[in-house]
Amino acid sequence: MPTTSNLFSRLKHGTAGYLSNLAAFSPNARYYLLNAVITGAALGVFRLLFNFYVLSLGYDEALLGNLTTATSLTALIAALPMGYLADLIGRKRSLVAGSSAVVTAILVMVAFPTAWVLVASNVLIGLGQSLSGVTMGPFLMENSGEKERVYLFSYSAGLQTASASVGNWVGGKLPSWLGALQSVSATSTPAYGASLLVIALTASLGLIPLMKMRTLKDNGVQRTVFAPIHFFRSEPSLVGKLILPMLITSIGAGLIMPFMNVFFRNVHHQTDSAIGGMFALGTLAMGLGLLIAPPLADRFGKIQMVVFTQALSIPFLYLLGFSPLYPLAAGAYYFRLTLMNMSGPVYQTFVLEKVKPEARATIASLNSMASNFGWAFSPTISGILQVNYGFGMPFAGTIALYTLSTLLYWFFFLKKGAPRLAPKSEQVALAGNFTDDSSSD
Repeated sequence: MPTTSNLFSRLKHGTAGYLSNLAAFSPNARYYLLNAVITGAALGVFRLLFNFYVLSLGYDEALLGNLTTATSLTALIAALPMGYLADLIGRKRSLVAGSSAVVTAILVMVAFPTAWVLVASNVLIGLGQSLSGVTMGPFLMENSGEKERVYLFSYSAGLQTASASVGNWVGGKLPSWLGALQSVSATSTPAYGASLLVIALTASLGLIPLMKMRTLKDNGVQRTVFAPIHFFRSEPSLVGKLILPMLITSIGAGLIMPFMNVFFRNVHHQTDSAIGGMFALGTLAMGLGLLIAPPLADRFGKIQMVVFTQALSIPFLYLLGFSPLYPLAAGAYYFRLTLMNMSGPVYQTFVLEKVKPEARATIASLNSMASNFGWAFSPTISGILQVNYGFGMPFAGTIALYTLSTLLYWFFFLKKGAPRLAPKSEQVALAGNFTDDSSSD
């Protein structure tokens, strides 16, 4: 049995190793992390208040579903073209352009809050998010070494999520503050609209660290318009195994995740302030989970961690959707949110390590398409189900789909005799890393 001194020594050694990986981050990576903190806080407010802003205009949940569909469907359709654009104009310009598009869209939807403008603005958000999304993975790969890479991916997501918790807390208070300044109700359109203007201003500040990035020299990778076709033809099994579980997860997520604030307001009768506080604690817990994910992945293997955390989240998802008690539902929300999401950057690192450098933009685009597919179609279906039947059916569908995706991760990567998935040309280079991922618990 380990003594207290041995445990202290292990903790000290682990902490030193963790900090050494953080110290290895490049200047470009540090600028990106600063942007993640700023935009994370802004988007934390936006995600909390946008649905309420739309409802305050007199629209219903069906339109909310359509707006989410507009954003995600655009991101889905634009993913491959945006991958080409990111290669053409470079990573830095792509990140700046993507962030600028989101800021512009928020300003437009506040200035002209008609239904078709809301749809058009969400299309623009989809374009911006698609460009930023397909650029982020290759950018982080190109600005990190193998040693600290998974830490950079997880830290990027963790800092953005942790700062979003601050945004959630501020978002719960902001309409009250700005409503008081205007002598209007905190749940009125002017209060929500003013809040969105503050969000746009904050998000624009995130452009500053992006502008300070240095453009890396061309790595010599040659890309053509036929690259995606060649990639599909040369590695069809690899693409399917890496992308299919993510696609199924996104279909399930799109049924309930865009409506969590509406769920807690309509089902558990919570105020905007209470929901904002709950979301703040939830995103903070998820951010902390993301920050501890890298050493867990180092210790147990990337895929083992993905399967375990996602499987463990499913019982909490059931409690969240079907418990009549608010405290139990809220507690389940925290655990589900943390467990389901903490392995995301770890899996993204795993995916990009399993493809050749010239295929990373393509696989990042396919990753984005899979992630957005469910969010493009599921919210519209969920909005209709909610109007007619409530939240029970959307939650049941999400539980079933999350269970299926977790089983596929296990079947493709961990089942005894599962084949290695690295491209043949990279089997030797990745052998050590893949052996760790394939080891048993």
